[in-house]
Amino acid sequence: MQEINKILDARIIERHKLQKKRDYLGVSSIGDDCLRKVQLQYEGKEAEFSASTLRTFDIGHCLEDLVAEWLKIAGFDLKTKNENGEQFGFSTAEGCIKGHIDGKIVDVSEDLKQFFPRLPLLWECKTLNNKSWQETAKKGLMLTKPIYFAQVQLYMAYLDLEQCLFTALDKDTSELYFELIPFDSEAAQRYSDRAVQIMKASENGEAVPCISTDPSFFKCKMCAFRNECRKGN
Repeated sequence: MQEINKILDARIIERHKLQKKRDYLGVSSIGDDCLRKVQLQYEGKEAEFSASTLRTFDIGHCLEDLVAEWLKIAGFDLKTKNENGEQFGFSTAEGCIKGHIDGKIVDVSEDLKQFFPRLPLLWECKTLNNKSWQETAKKGLMLTKPIYFAQVQLYMAYLDLEQCLFTALDKDTSELYFELIPFDSEAAQRYSDRAVQIMKASENGEAVPCISTDPSFFKCKMCAFRNECRKGN
């Protein structure tokens, strides 16, 4: 019966390869500490994910929908789709930079208003394993997840929102962590400049630096673009 896993894995990977590749720079990737990885994503290069990783992505999307339902039960007027049934998002730089948010909190029940005097709020949700969740709950998003911090800052900048309610679900314990993140205009500008740097380099046929020139570096070994990256080295 374990042969079923091989068939399933092959189908999941095939489905991923058939999906349309991005032809824009996604806000969710701009804060990555490897500029070259972000550039390869922007250029539509092939990412190589295992079937297990792709299943983890799918599980994360489903769990985020569940968290959204929990918040609605708690008294959050949370909108995750626009009037056309699509994710809220934005496009800038002639479509070269795009972002899609998890949701927008437009109102809260009376017992929650003491925590959220200013509305609306950006809502961003992530699902984490216990070790990662514990670290984030202890130290905060900016110090532990800079790529997510960059993501919410750019979302707030382009959608003209002043605060973000970041929510993290511990996939191992089902605990929830909430953090109210204010808009930081200087940080948003730094990340925006980073995006421009990457786009200009691609326009000029230049490769931006990789986080390491050693392919055995642990982040390089785990990178889904490691083979594409080596082609340029």
